[in-house]
Amino acid sequence: QARDIKIVIVNPHHVNKSKELEDNSPTKSDYKDAKVIADLIRNGKYSEPKLPAMEYAELRILMNFREKVMVSLNQVKARVHNWFDRYFPEYLSVFKDWEGKTSLMTMRQFPTPEEIVSTGARGVLAHWKTEVKRGVGIKRAEKLFATAGISIGLTEGLRAARLELLSLLDQYELFSKQVETTMKQVMDILSEIPGTTQMLNIPGVGAVTVAGFLAEVGDLSHYDHGQQIIRLAGLNLKENSSGKRKGKTGITKRGRSRLRALLFRCVMPMVAKNEEFKALHKYFTTRSQNPLKKKQSLIALCGKLIRVLHTLGTKEIEYNANEVLGPVRQAQLQQIAA
Repeated sequence: QARDIKIVIVNPHHVNKSKELEDNSPTKSDYKDAKVIADLIRNGKYSEPKLPAMEYAELRILMNFREKVMVSLNQVKARVHNWFDRYFPEYLSVFKDWEGKTSLMTMRQFPTPEEIVSTGARGVLAHWKTEVKRGVGIKRAEKLFATAGISIGLTEGLRAARLELLSLLDQYELFSKQVETTMKQVMDILSEIPGTTQMLNIPGVGAVTVAGFLAEVGDLSHYDHGQQIIRLAGLNLKENSSGKRKGKTGITKRGRSRLRALLFRCVMPMVAKNEEFKALHKYFTTRSQNPLKKKQSLIALCGKLIRVLHTLGTKEIEYNANEVLGPVRQAQLQQIAA
């Protein structure tokens, strides 16, 4: 690009499917691949990549890094639960959320039931009060002491078990800090991109969704309408039909899988929290003609969310429930309600 050389991308699926058109043979070689690719480009069977730049390039790096850190963080959380299952299975009956400050203090200072029993309820409470002034009292300490006294956890190898838990807590704090630092930088970048404030005002859409969407899509001004982004995500429909036979309709999945997964994870809670998407989901799944299955409805709403994000991001207008539904859809919803 710096030398004004036009860059294009040929889909590997197209190369694989069209290589037999050359010589009616399934053989594959570097020479043949190069010739097939050259023919596809000559015939215009290519796409022009939209490489992210400036803030969008930074967003893509940060969100990819966050995704990897979240995988590691969830693995550490699962290993902590595994540790409790082995050495103190009753612990979560006292602290339903072991990630709280008081719980983390307990896990570092008194990781095993034996240490809690030897310290006593008053000793445990005294340690809590060094950093936590409110929210914990003698009742919680006594409950922890009583639970530790009747624990059925393993009692052998406790010295190694203590070291294992402390190491897991160190990893947990490291990954949590990395996620926090990453999201802080992401929020700073989002504040520099026009239209993000309006997108964040959509009920059920958070910073992770908006940042991940822009990281995968790039500058929204490069797209004339939301359908182009739908194709980029691989959410456009495909049909296999021949003559009188009509096959099932599905999505192509020829696009950015991370974008597709991000939208699906966002839409699932939206059909419960966002009134407009909730109404659309109910309409799609209960209409008299061509009702959709629940998953099909969620896929359709992913496309709707893309169009809403594109409109708000490019026009920088506030979220409007009436415009999201539109007059035709509102009339259909009223007809069903009646």
